[in-house]
Amino acid sequence: MASVVREAPYGSWASPVSADLIAGATIRLGQIALLGDDIFWSEGRPQEQGRNVVVRRSPDGTLADVNPAPFNVRTRAHEYGGGAFVPLAGEAGPGVVFSHYDDQQLYRVDGSDAPRVLTHNAQQRYADAVVDVPRRRLIAVREDHHESDIDAVATLVAIDLRDGNVQVLVQGPDFLSNPRLSPDGRRLAWLSWDHPNMPWDGSTLWLAEVADDGSLGTPMAVAGGASESIFQPEWSPRGELHFTSDRSGWWNLYRLRDGAVEALHPMAAEFGKPQWAFAMATYGFDGRGQIVCTFLRDGVSRLAMLDPDTGGFSEIATPFCAIDELHVGRDFAVFAAASPTLPSAIVRLDLRTHAHEVLRHTSSATLAPAFVAQARPITFPTAGGLEAHAFFYPPTNGDFVGPAATRPPLIVINHGGPTGSTDAAFKWSVQYWTSRGFAIVDVNYGGSHGYGRAYRQRLNGQWGVVDVDDAINAARYLTERGEADADRVAIRGASAGGYTTLAALTFRRFFKAGASHYGIGDLEALAADTHKFESRYLDTLIGPYPAARTLYRERSPVHHTDALASPMILFQGAEDKAVPPAQAQAMYEAVRAKGLPVAYLLFEGEQHGFRRAATIRRTLEAELYFYGQVFGFAPADAIEPVTIANLPQALAQ
Repeated sequence: MASVVREAPYGSWASPVSADLIAGATIRLGQIALLGDDIFWSEGRPQEQGRNVVVRRSPDGTLADVNPAPFNVRTRAHEYGGGAFVPLAGEAGPGVVFSHYDDQQLYRVDGSDAPRVLTHNAQQRYADAVVDVPRRRLIAVREDHHESDIDAVATLVAIDLRDGNVQVLVQGPDFLSNPRLSPDGRRLAWLSWDHPNMPWDGSTLWLAEVADDGSLGTPMAVAGGASESIFQPEWSPRGELHFTSDRSGWWNLYRLRDGAVEALHPMAAEFGKPQWAFAMATYGFDGRGQIVCTFLRDGVSRLAMLDPDTGGFSEIATPFCAIDELHVGRDFAVFAAASPTLPSAIVRLDLRTHAHEVLRHTSSATLAPAFVAQARPITFPTAGGLEAHAFFYPPTNGDFVGPAATRPPLIVINHGGPTGSTDAAFKWSVQYWTSRGFAIVDVNYGGSHGYGRAYRQRLNGQWGVVDVDDAINAARYLTERGEADADRVAIRGASAGGYTTLAALTFRRFFKAGASHYGIGDLEALAADTHKFESRYLDTLIGPYPAARTLYRERSPVHHTDALASPMILFQGAEDKAVPPAQAQAMYEAVRAKGLPVAYLLFEGEQHGFRRAATIRRTLEAELYFYGQVFGFAPADAIEPVTIANLPQALAQ
């Protein structure tokens, strides 16, 4: 029997997408790795206080947790981590070496045995390891934090799998990643880059011979440099080095053959990504030496097969619009993928039949089609006669419609990075809002990846300007077309997206409210109090510090709160090293002193990005409550009230 559709104010609709569902019935997918036909992946479990667990899927389909509680598989190398475990074969069955979050040491677990510690230095962190089978060792990135976090020393090291003894192989560059051994174990490739570059600005691919004693010969730079970004070096089964480079303006695939670099299939598409984390992968080799790859074009991920010898290229049809963490076996591929109607999952694809099987869903919940808002890609005019990109989601709820004479409130979402991107994949965090009567526009502002190097570089020197322009122009594009209420437009974002949010609320008179999740309010403080990986990032986005100190202060919202005219809510983790809590506290105090409605929620035990179920639940409900108070609607949900300073005074004016 069909339900009766009722009319109710936008924002007040009762929704099946509860905060409890998102916080308690979902997991976070991380790294994927293969060992023969065994498949491994890591998943973050909010219901276990955000603990990260490696799951092994045996060839017979059996699933088992590899690391028992309380072990938490996560590395803090570069603070953003990645590459926190590596599988290895053992007499007791397939095992894993992993980084335990609490002490950042490497542990080895073989089969069903208990984990045993392999390293013993609390000031050192490890990531991105590969197994050197003949020499019974790992080769990994090590970060030494003896001096300080800002001066951490990066090296490539070999770690004996029997006794944990360490041999330093490479040292000198500011940053190192992607150590990759040739199939015969006689050559090692890796990436390096130096301040002030980030890896997507410019990096160098190195190659060295491996001696019988395990030491390296003289390294040779084979690709890259200060203005060319190299991504994911990988060896083919027959021992040819492949990699991704943006030398053409797009991250495309190349190989090194007879000392020369060859382009494999030039395209105006991205086969690489900004290397925010270790061990990222967008391609691999099957048993025949064919390349299975994923690429991004027009904001949509696609899967393809590439013959490196003939250049033959054919797309593989899938229902997915977002594909990540691609790893390839003999006749199958495994990746994390999502479609416009289904959330991210671990997927196994048969390379012979192209049939796919979902191995792990991120959520046990389902949502009826009548409640699913699907993304609509939009390209809109923005400042400087340019165009920018976004995905628009209309309010969608099979039980409700808004009053005919009204338009829905609009939330403009700004992704983090800022050299990140968003996509059209189903996200519970978006459906939470659209099913309650909000319209959403998720913006790939200038600076986002996926549209080529030139688009990525639009933000150079213009952070806080170009991204804000694009956020405003995305909203203006939609409100002028009657898709949203121009008097109820909010802006939200996390991390770098939080900075865009704060900058837009401070320097422009457009948005009526905003929500900053661990956002940056003081660029000068960020430059002075951050970790090594990002310590020179602002040189590119703003300018060299302290030479450009005046510009840092001009672009910092905390110094210009006199210009604020909109309410805001701030969310912050107490243990955040990337954006310290002092920034959110300073912003809150300044806004409160201005007399504007403002709320501040600080969460103990949380870092940069919320992982605990209770935190995720509270932030969703608190933000909804806040919008209800400032936009004048009553949410259908029973929500614990949020203390909002200055709210009575503001509403009385």
